[in-house]
Amino acid sequence: MADTLRILIGCETSGVMRRAFSARGHDVWSCDLLPAEDRSNRHIIGDVRDHLADGWDLLVVAHPPCTRLCNSGVRWLHEPSKRLPETYAAAEREAFARMGREERLAFLWADLDRGAALFAACWQAPVPRVAVENPVMNPHARARLPADLPRPQTVQPWWFGEPFFKATSFYLRGLPRLAATNRLTPPRPGTPEHKRWSAVHRAPPGPDRWKFRSRTFEGVAEACADQWSGWAAEEAVA
Repeated sequence: MADTLRILIGCETSGVMRRAFSARGHDVWSCDLLPAEDRSNRHIIGDVRDHLADGWDLLVVAHPPCTRLCNSGVRWLHEPSKRLPETYAAAEREAFARMGREERLAFLWADLDRGAALFAACWQAPVPRVAVENPVMNPHARARLPADLPRPQTVQPWWFGEPFFKATSFYLRGLPRLAATNRLTPPRPGTPEHKRWSAVHRAPPGPDRWKFRSRTFEGVAEACADQWSGWAAEEAVA
């Protein structure tokens, strides 16, 4: 088998991961319900689950919907907010705003089930090497996921030369843990520099906030492309 790999980047519109792997000569496609921001002709608009069995060597699911799965949002499963974030369609947000408390709770718990089902489908995809990104999960989400799901590896952009805080956890199957390539020294809390490094967490509300907060940092993508595609290519010809 040649060193060129067939790679699917799921749940990505930015193209950051796709371009990083493509720059290393691989046959790479991204897939999302939304169009690619860079208008690439190597982007599939649709549900990633419809394309998992298309003969990939490597699957990287960059930003699966995680609002209900992550630990930071677990409080809303018990006392729902009165509105949904901008990541939801306008019709869903409008309908949610008209619901009573019990209806909102039912919607959010069903949303948790949907998110867990998507995550599980990607994790169990018929692909030999899989990386699924997700923030730290809440116990309700973890209970809905496969028993063989390992502990994730959590990395930071500053491990790879980018002065930002954004904990990113990767659940890995058939792939090595990422090694830091250019580890910076984080600034002290309370300093202006620390605030600049916290730009992701301090992003103001707005319709594009979710895009900014979910976007993969270039340094992280470069490390993934270097280390995972290299590992996979060596395995493939062994």
